[in-house]
Amino acid sequence: MGRQLKFEIFRYNPERKGDVPHMQEFILDETPNMTLFIALNRLREEQDPSLIFDFCCRAGICGACAMVINGRPGLACQTKTKDQPGHIILHPLPVFKLVGDLSVDTGVWFREMYAKTESWVHTNKVFDSSKEEERMDNSVAEQIYELERCIECGCCISACGTARLRDDFMGAAALNRIARFVVDPRDERTDREYFEVIGNDNGIFGCMGLLACEDVCPKGLPLQNQLGFLRRKMGITAMKQIFRKK
Repeated sequence: MGRQLKFEIFRYNPERKGDVPHMQEFILDETPNMTLFIALNRLREEQDPSLIFDFCCRAGICGACAMVINGRPGLACQTKTKDQPGHIILHPLPVFKLVGDLSVDTGVWFREMYAKTESWVHTNKVFDSSKEEERMDNSVAEQIYELERCIECGCCISACGTARLRDDFMGAAALNRIARFVVDPRDERTDREYFEVIGNDNGIFGCMGLLACEDVCPKGLPLQNQLGFLRRKMGITAMKQIFRKK
């Protein structure tokens, strides 16, 4: 027979008049291979249909079920209850706008991030559909693919000390996105142009180097390497500008 799990879940629905933030306790019998996703669905189906949380793919691909699990951002669908203590405390991700209970709106943040980073290939070449696609070295394609694996769950942003303090900080997700275009040979932006986007306290120089972003990334992205790569590149670009002025 499995354990009896005690869940302590943050509850607050801003759409419900008179509702106030509070923690609510639930008791649930643990079953084999139970994930937090399964547990939350059971709680909603068996105990409280008003419980709000997000899910979509159930396979660690969409990032919708991200939440703070016993103080650590993670995906509910990837978290097995057997790896957690018998008392599980769940909060919504900080930084993002609260929709209700464990649900937050990451879409607005990421849409604004894509606009800030100008997240598209910048080129003066005119597309010709009659020509073959440009060839790319496999090693470069693999680098781009590695950085494209971000599922936009928001865990790295919620774990970031700077993002928790300042809502103008771009965060690891945005900086990782810039790194993706820096290594893309099709993008014709110069280091100076990238510097204009991230070469400030809102960008790469605002990072405190705590590296919690990489610790909680459910896809294991090499965020530490990318932040170091961009910091060196933007630092060199800044020095070139200083000596050019002299």
